[in-house]
Order: sequence, then structure tokens, then C-alpha cells
Amino acid sequence: MQPIPFKEVRMKNIMLTILLFGLLCSTAFAKPAVVATLPWVASIAEAIGKDKLEIVTLVKPNQDPHMIEAKPSMILATRKADILMYNGLDLEIGYLPVLIESSRNPKIQPGRLGNLDCSQFVSVIEKPSAVDRSLGDVHPLGNPHYHLSPKNIGVVADGMAKRLSELDPANASFYTGNAATFRNQLQQKIREWQTMPLSGKRFIAYHRFFEYLSNEFGFSLIGYIEAKPGIPPSAGHLQQLIDLSRQTKPHAILTTAYHGRKQTDALSSRTGLTVIMVPHEVGSTAQAKDWFSLMDAVFASLR
Repeated sequence: MQPIPFKEVRMKNIMLTILLFGLLCSTAFAKPAVVATLPWVASIAEAIGKDKLEIVTLVKPNQDPHMIEAKPSMILATRKADILMYNGLDLEIGYLPVLIESSRNPKIQPGRLGNLDCSQFVSVIEKPSAVDRSLGDVHPLGNPHYHLSPKNIGVVADGMAKRLSELDPANASFYTGNAATFRNQLQQKIREWQTMPLSGKRFIAYHRFFEYLSNEFGFSLIGYIEAKPGIPPSAGHLQQLIDLSRQTKPHAILTTAYHGRKQTDALSSRTGLTVIMVPHEVGSTAQAKDWFSLMDAVFASLR
């Protein structure tokens, strides 16, 4: 056997060194993979992490978050995730447990650093004292639609920054700095939104979707087209709302793109009330490009 020439050995060693260096660098500088269930969650994560994160969103903006089913593409995304961020309060109960279990990803299991339930930071309202199926599709942990609450989104942003800093300590100051910027912008926008003429207005809503917002900005929700959550109204219940409307003169009927347009139109035709289709999620309209522009669109619709 002839000896391998020295130059060839040296070249192979150099190539091997380059390859190993490349592998080490790609591992060292890989961006944390974030899987967000909902577009608003992804929007806050992007504001905090910017180009330091790779973000995948599971649910599309105009899908009803109550009605999502697990898909193979979702399982694949969660399998690759470094951190899973979600709304919580059982809003994702129909598919998220399946994804977590099927992913077989130890990083995102409950109790691990890569499992972030955003609702843990929230002051939750409407926690039922008892849950009974006769009451409809009641959320046993409280109202999950806190993403329209500026008060709660501020603490969610801080919580995300803290968790990302623990997950990726090399960029901790980047995340906390962006959270501070988010907070400053939030305070400015709250002052702007508080000038909107909402205080004292009365609305009928299709679903219990606007309670956090009404609590913070002073308008009232005097009735619901859903007599019970998730259950379409009876003719008798609609008649009660017609009578209520004649007595109290509400400003309008509030709904979203995926909530009972047939029933809201029927009530509108009997009462003369305008139906306001409120933007409900980041990406649900062309204007709602991120969480802040979503909220601008929400307030504009409620004027």
C-alpha cells in the first residue's frame, strides 16, 4: 500500500476542520424555534424577539380558535420547537394536548422551560363557580379572550421576555430591551385609546369576547345573542333581545368574522341596530398587521 501524500492528508484535515467548525457554528448561532398557537401570540413574540427567533404560527387569523383540530403539519412544527407559546385557559384544549403528546419533544412538555402558557401572567375574569354542560361551552378556567386587553398584554410581553431570556441567555438583554420598548409604546397607545368615545356606550354581543376590553374602557355589554356559550339562540331568546333593545337603545351589535352572522343579521333587521364586525385577531384584516394595529382597528370599529 502506497503512503498517502502529505499534502492530501493536510488538505483532508483542513476540510474536516472546516466542516466541524461549520457544524459547531450552526449549532451555536441557531435561532430559538418558537411555535405560537395564535397569530396574536406570534405577534408579541416577534416584537420581543425580532430577528433572533424563528416563529411558526399554527392557527390562521380567521379560524375559530375554539374549533381547531390537530394536523400532521402542527405535530411536525411542535416536534422541532424550542418553545411553545399559547393562549391558555383551555382555548386550545381541542388540539394542543394532542400536539404536545404527539410531538414527543421533551422541551415543550408541561412544566418545562419550553412550555409557555401566556395566561399565567393574566388577571383572569369570569371564572365560573361551577361548570355544568347545561350551561353551554363554558370555559372552566375563566374568559380566555384576554388578547384585546392592553393591561394584560403588557404583562404577557414581560413574561415572554423573561422566558426567552432564560431559554437564550446570550440574548437576554436584547429581549428585555425590546420588552421595555413594547411597554413604552403600549403606554402611549393606551393614552390614545382612552380618548376614544366609548365610555357609557352599550352594546349587544354575539359571544363573550369583549369583556376585558369593556372592563378597561368603560362600555357595557348588556346582552348576548348566545344565550349560552357555543349554543345558537332560540327564537324566544332573540325576542328577549329585541325587547331589550327597544328598552335600552344599545349602540350596536358586536360580532367577529366567525361568530353567528346569520343571527346577528336577523337581530339587526328586527331592531335597526348596526352590526359591527370587530377585527378579532392579528391578520384578520389588512390593517391588523401586528397587535398594536389590531387594537387600532378594534377601537376604530367601536367608535
